[in-house]
Amino acid sequence: MRARAVAVDGIDFEIHQHEIFGLLGPNGSGKSTTIKMMLGLLRPTRGRLNVLGHAPDDVKIKNRIGYLPEESYLYRFLNPMETLDYYGKLFGLERRIRRRRCEELLEMVGLNQVGRRRVGEFSKGMARRLGLAQALVNDPDFLILDEPTSGLDPIGTRQVKDLLLELGRRGKTILLSSHLLADVEDVCDRMVILYGGKIRASGSGDQLLEDLDHTVIETQRLRPETIVRVEKVLQECEGVGIQSTHAPRQKLEDLFMKIVLQAKSEQIANSGALHGGKTAEFLAQGELDSTDFVQSLAADPTSTPVQVARSVKPKEQGVAKDVLADLSRQQEPALEKPRAIPIQSPVVGVDRGMLDDLTGDNSKSGGSGSS
Repeated sequence: MRARAVAVDGIDFEIHQHEIFGLLGPNGSGKSTTIKMMLGLLRPTRGRLNVLGHAPDDVKIKNRIGYLPEESYLYRFLNPMETLDYYGKLFGLERRIRRRRCEELLEMVGLNQVGRRRVGEFSKGMARRLGLAQALVNDPDFLILDEPTSGLDPIGTRQVKDLLLELGRRGKTILLSSHLLADVEDVCDRMVILYGGKIRASGSGDQLLEDLDHTVIETQRLRPETIVRVEKVLQECEGVGIQSTHAPRQKLEDLFMKIVLQAKSEQIANSGALHGGKTAEFLAQGELDSTDFVQSLAADPTSTPVQVARSVKPKEQGVAKDVLADLSRQQEPALEKPRAIPIQSPVVGVDRGMLDDLTGDNSKSGGSGSS
């Protein structure tokens, strides 16, 4: 008989409120298994696990979690509008709110021009964008993303990373699982590195990557004779020489984005998904201060804060201008229900024939929550 495999072996970590936390490791290191336990899909053989202060299988927390699985499991005969509307209905959102969020999310992920195409016709990258929108439809407190940039081109990858930074700055708690080193390094406040089901290293990016044995001095381009004089000073003062001199290099991703932005300014057309738009309005709510946070908990007896030891300030650098475009807009007035969103005008209806068959929603327009 084949020996039992241990997928996760004695891992121990805590995700702080409002931070972007990375699970980094090669394929088969235990990342997806850990996520499935956090979602209540698998039960640990032993040990204890809390999510948002509750057991993972507690139904009280399900509507506070957004999840993007490693593969985008979507209904291929539905279009993006119907897909998001379907998931919004599963979360119990009113019809008018669902329709508005569908519009905002599709614009945010760059799929607003293909909102009526069947999902089965989408490329993997386009399906990934729709999967990310689906994970955000309920405006979750805790967002779990398993390989979110899989299948995306460099433009889409940069947009997703910018969006994650913006959501983190806006108070979301995010778990990012990836085997792509740049994804985790660029957006995560802290991370753990898994291999063989065990944590091999943990800490912030600076703690794990800082090289304490070398000093880098960056200046304008120097003449060769100046470099020789600098090396003599180093020998006299520190007893060390210059190990290498070279011109700094930019990242290939930065060069690629520069070329794309130049082409975009020349109005060169491209097919497929469009560039992502501004952050969805219902997601762009300002981070609560301590008083507002306590009041929001009192308004919802089932709400409990993310289990924290301390609050970690999320990164703010590198956020794209198009993601930040909505920040200067006036905030909507708060309603009695914490997550209710005021509707200014009805949105054009969705062809719901196939969707109503799936959900059993035969409600007539004109009732509560309809337009």
